[in-house]
Amino acid sequence: MRTITGFEKAREVLSRRVSAGAETGEHEQTVRRIIADVRSRGDAALIDYTAKFDGVKLSALEVDRAQVDAALRHVDAALVSALEMAARRIRAFHAEQKKLLFQERTGAHLGWLVRPLRRVGVHTPGFQAPLPSSLLMTAIPARVAGVPEVILVTPPQRNGNVSPVMLAAAAIAGVDRIFSVGGAQAVAALAYGTGSVPAVDKVCGPGNIYVTLAKKLLYGTVGIDGLYGPSEVIIIADESANPGYLAADLLAQAEHGSLAAAILITPSLELAARVQNEINRQLATISRKEVAAGSLEGQGFLVIVKSVDEAIALANLYAPEHLCLVIKNAADCIGKIENAGCLFIGEHSIEALVDYAAGPSHVLPTGGTARFGSPLNVTDFMKIISLVDLDRRDVRRLAPSVSVIARAEGLDAHARAVERRLENHSREAIE
Repeated sequence: MRTITGFEKAREVLSRRVSAGAETGEHEQTVRRIIADVRSRGDAALIDYTAKFDGVKLSALEVDRAQVDAALRHVDAALVSALEMAARRIRAFHAEQKKLLFQERTGAHLGWLVRPLRRVGVHTPGFQAPLPSSLLMTAIPARVAGVPEVILVTPPQRNGNVSPVMLAAAAIAGVDRIFSVGGAQAVAALAYGTGSVPAVDKVCGPGNIYVTLAKKLLYGTVGIDGLYGPSEVIIIADESANPGYLAADLLAQAEHGSLAAAILITPSLELAARVQNEINRQLATISRKEVAAGSLEGQGFLVIVKSVDEAIALANLYAPEHLCLVIKNAADCIGKIENAGCLFIGEHSIEALVDYAAGPSHVLPTGGTARFGSPLNVTDFMKIISLVDLDRRDVRRLAPSVSVIARAEGLDAHARAVERRLENHSREAIE
């Protein structure tokens, strides 16, 4: 990890981040070709791309129910139990969120209706290793929101089958249909529909650069939840923090991939040194040490600042996916946080717990999009319809001003639409 000293230098260095969809030249042209091909040839294109990219020749795209039932029987019982526990917590968190955030207003002159999306597609990576946690974190909020149909697309493994762990997680999450295809071609299939894969209203879930670009290019044809880049964490810590815990949390972040960003910001030079020593010691003990070492070398920083307030200011500028406050009286600083995907308070609020089972979705804004974006949540799967139910008195009160504004904009027909009612109401009142 590189050490940076001072606020201004840190601000300059941390601004050079890797963002979602940053590599858009050759990658984008490839994705455009894939999208056009899937739109034109449908299932045949999906089968061809799965053979080309995944090395698997599919005889059928959809996974049948018998395979799902078999997965539930054969996956390790302890893992199934753990997934069920995580699912209960994710479901409870989002049910409470739905109750507090959404309530229809009808029976008044103005109001709103709340409706779930009709059909949602969930993309979950899984070719190299199954990621059942990402499936739970995406499909369960959709179900809680009331989406009637949830479709899963996930690539087959080298043996030609979707991982049994993914199938078990799909059953636990309440997924309706599962298709053995991933990547940009899967996103295109969900956007346009094919002979087998139904078109959806929204595509959600993480993926590689090709998946991200497909979502970006297909937005408008289909809704998307966001564009996700490399994972990132900022830990703000003071002298009260446990350096062994901090090192473990930074390594947990670094093992996501070589572009993952693990950053410690502290006013304590001594703490930074102790954390670096702990990282060197712990790194040798983890299975993905080469990946983590690459991440720490390229995107890892120990930042020394004058105060916790400077550290928070840097974090707000960076707008990290994960922001951990491991400082004295951390809860007192909540009001100072402006930009973060998820905020963790104290050393017991471990990022790894949220990644799997705390309750909130771990699908979070990255690349600075926490400045305007939110974690995946029930609102991603619901829409609001404005409700207007005005009467004659409202027309008399609003029409004169509306007429003036409409004529100022050169939209005489708009003005006449309200003036005609006003005139008729006046005649009827005289008669």
